[in-house]
Amino acid sequence: MLSHKSLLFFLTSFLGLSLIGNAQTTGAQTQIDQLADKIEPKVIQWRRELHQNPELGNFEVKTAEKIAKHLKALGLEVKTGVARTGVVGILKGGQPGPVVALRADMDALPVTENNTHNLPFASKVKTTFEGQQVGVMHACGHDAHVAMLMGVAEVLSGVKKDLKGTVKFIFQPAEEGSAPGQVGGAKLMVQEGVLEGPKVDAMFGLHIRSDVEVGTITYRPQGMMASSDNFKITVKGQQSHGGTPWMGVDPVVTSAYIVTALQTIVSRQVDVTNAAAIVTVGAINGGVRANIVPSQVEMIGTIRALDVPMQQQIHERLKKIATSIATGAGATAEVSIQEMTPVTYNHEALTTHMLPSLQRVAGTNQVKLTKPVTIAEDYAYFQQKVPGLYLFLGGMPKGTDPAKAPSHHTPDFYIEESGLKLGVRALASLAVDYLNNPLK
Repeated sequence: MLSHKSLLFFLTSFLGLSLIGNAQTTGAQTQIDQLADKIEPKVIQWRRELHQNPELGNFEVKTAEKIAKHLKALGLEVKTGVARTGVVGILKGGQPGPVVALRADMDALPVTENNTHNLPFASKVKTTFEGQQVGVMHACGHDAHVAMLMGVAEVLSGVKKDLKGTVKFIFQPAEEGSAPGQVGGAKLMVQEGVLEGPKVDAMFGLHIRSDVEVGTITYRPQGMMASSDNFKITVKGQQSHGGTPWMGVDPVVTSAYIVTALQTIVSRQVDVTNAAAIVTVGAINGGVRANIVPSQVEMIGTIRALDVPMQQQIHERLKKIATSIATGAGATAEVSIQEMTPVTYNHEALTTHMLPSLQRVAGTNQVKLTKPVTIAEDYAYFQQKVPGLYLFLGGMPKGTDPAKAPSHHTPDFYIEESGLKLGVRALASLAVDYLNNPLK
């Protein structure tokens, strides 16, 4: 048993170490805050330059050049041409420790900006996309993501000697998708070994939201964003005259039954109390004339799920429903499912571990649990390999009705730039706090 003096010495020593640790954390946070304040005008200017000069996925050449030039000027080890146009910067701290990765997506969308907000830096860029002349716009906030991560790189370079480990900055192309038949984006980056050399221990990323108020960070453990899978069903019957349909097998009517039955997967066949899911038929094509029953009908659609076992269950149900109904009608159905993007799944222990960092940066009341969303994000490929946390950052002007905020992927998309500094502080703090106290 410890004596009174020994116990007092132990408690005093423990308290002293705790105070030293807290002082180091507070000191680092103060430095990050000061550097973030200083760099905010540059982050906003970078964002405006990127917004005015958007580039589509896998064509982010000038964007990549801008990023690489900045990282090299900071003294980082820089790799370019990763997954075609991606850029990776490596910042080695002054002390040994784990490796943290931070990610920003770079690509714009084939959207023509309306400029309803009279921005002097609105995009006027035009290009050819899948054979059509289109406008190009950062209609999802990737320009802000790049600018914030460039800012984080500068902030953390300013505290380099105090970093207990390594920070890897991943600037990813083609988050919005690659050309048909191509592998790109996060999936290709992972295949090319972006999480190795040095091996990443934990990864953080965020996405600005036009319908979440500035100053707010939202999060969710486990499934935060849905998987995205495409399906194609080809129903083959027997062509006949429209006036004598009994002389053939009608794939149009058969397809109608299949479309209706597919809606019972989510409503009647999977446990929706576990997680949300969606099955949508987006297009049906078949036939050329009013009085001809065609020989086949093709339908395409999407499957969204927030739970991996449920995702696989939906795949099985969809195939069974389509083929069984077709067989019953005397037709056949060929079903193919292309798995596009996995569930964006936040590592539960990592989320809990880093929550105090977010609450310290934004304020406890401004860090909120959010509902999952059924859009997809290819950040999920990174999370399949390493523990990852993905967050939403508020970009909506204060006092705005979220229902009236211009949504992502639209010509009127808009974000309030005063929210960018919080994104810089959050990512920088997550990196530093994890390096100081990694997940066991």
